[in-house]
Amino acid sequence: MLSLLFISKKKRKEESLEEKVALIQQGDLELREDVIKAYQPFIAKSVSSVCKRYINETDDEFSIGLIAFNESIEKFSSEKGNSLLSFADVLIKRRVIDYIRQQSKEQTVSMDYGSESLEDGSDRSSIQDELSLEDFRKKTDAELRREEIAQFQQILQEFGLSFQNLVKQSPKHVDARKNAIEVAKILVDNEELRKHLLEKKRLPIKELEKMVHLSRKTIERNRKYIISISLILLGDYVYLKDYIKGVLEK
Repeated sequence: MLSLLFISKKKRKEESLEEKVALIQQGDLELREDVIKAYQPFIAKSVSSVCKRYINETDDEFSIGLIAFNESIEKFSSEKGNSLLSFADVLIKRRVIDYIRQQSKEQTVSMDYGSESLEDGSDRSSIQDELSLEDFRKKTDAELRREEIAQFQQILQEFGLSFQNLVKQSPKHVDARKNAIEVAKILVDNEELRKHLLEKKRLPIKELEKMVHLSRKTIERNRKYIISISLILLGDYVYLKDYIKGVLEK
């Protein structure tokens, strides 16, 4: 009996974080608590990178990060191609940024009622706070965009691609880009094609040819671009998905 218990514990230690998350999503509450506790330093580090200061467990921002990490466990899907930690890192930072923005807005509103007005009727504190908040938005958005691209580059490397491929291999004409994006959408929505891409790291051209109104030659010519777009659609990439949205709206 003791030997079986030892083997069971040994197996759990060998499980990857993603495997543990799968068990948690099946209802293992004890494992959820263990994982959250074990990754509190990771949570604090993610939160600190946004707040630009040391964060401990008593800070409100840490609580926001903790909730976001738990949310990432619930929402994580291995089919998207990301690791749990990269997904959690993005989600934690977004939630903390939203919290800071909300706090800044509330502070601005309260100061509007308690500060003296200038000769032109404007409020010095309110103006300064709005400028600071806008500056914060720009800096954090730029930082998150850089991190998102860095994470995406890591995924692309597994497929023998780089972020430059998305730029250089992008079809020159808008209609051609839209067609390629539509191919990527069809791939992502099809379980078998999606599985083929993620497991074999290559585009299922033969199967796609039967499902789209494009020639094999066209699909092959835009292969790298279609793979890149498919990975964006599968992942949790807010800024990169804006690029896709922009192409489709043109």
